[in-house]
Amino acid sequence: MALRLVSRACIRQFNTALSATRPLSMYYTKSHEWVNVSGGLGRVGITDHAQAALGDIVYVDLPDVDAEFDVGDEVSSVESVKAVGDVALPVSGIVKAVNDALSDTPTLVNQSAEDGGWICEIELTDTSELDDLMDKAAYDAFLESE
Repeated sequence: MALRLVSRACIRQFNTALSATRPLSMYYTKSHEWVNVSGGLGRVGITDHAQAALGDIVYVDLPDVDAEFDVGDEVSSVESVKAVGDVALPVSGIVKAVNDALSDTPTLVNQSAEDGGWICEIELTDTSELDDLMDKAAYDAFLESE
């Protein structure tokens, strides 16, 4: 029995150490974009806060696949019944895919801004730029201070 307890304690300790060293995957900007990184790729979109501020999305301008952008470059624009918002790339990269579903159903951004409403997927060209972005807790604190 004591051996089993030690084993469980070791597993908990290992899992805690693993989660502490696991890098973030979701990063946010002060201009309300996000990038969700997996390996060397990142999916990019606007935050739930941004889509709520824009209102009903009626059109999303998608970038060209294989286009290369620097951090901060306009990669897309999102048009709503109220306004048009530019989408700046949170990190430098090369567009590898776009969310074609947004062409027919731009309201996916309203329905699922930080998941199914992603705009493009990029191959990151400078992962050190992630250090300049916020995690979810920092982004939430930023929103409260706005």
